[in-house]
Amino acid sequence: MINLTINGQQHELDVPDNMPLLWAIRDVVGMKGTKFGCGIAQCGACTVHLDGVATRSCITPVSAAQGEITTIEAMADDPVGSKVQQAWLDLGVAQCGYCQGGQIMNATALLKKTPKPETQEIVDAMAGNLCRCGTYNRILAAIERAADKEVSS
Repeated sequence: MINLTINGQQHELDVPDNMPLLWAIRDVVGMKGTKFGCGIAQCGACTVHLDGVATRSCITPVSAAQGEITTIEAMADDPVGSKVQQAWLDLGVAQCGYCQGGQIMNATALLKKTPKPETQEIVDAMAGNLCRCGTYNRILAAIERAADKEVSS
């Protein structure tokens, strides 16, 4: 049995230790927002937060996911995540939308670590998240918009 904390809720799962976290989240727990893209941590569609760090769930075994896992389903309740989501909506970032959960998760992790990133910091941080529709300019603009809305504490 594996115990996972996902979006603040405890889940006891009867799964193999080496099962990718992605499949535990999607197929066992039933949260479908985290997507399968490539299976080799190259596209970012499967990005979740593990203790606040953007993590590729397609290659992370459940046995290594011992901490707080946050998925796209919880972003509306996160102050930074909700700002990122609102910026995405305001600028109409999504085209097909398939990669956008992973994009938002990565962007949120960036803004939590660096609330006012320079443009190149955003480009560098987001380089591993692929968008087949090519909405990179809108993604960049949305992250910059969310950063401008960020209030320093």
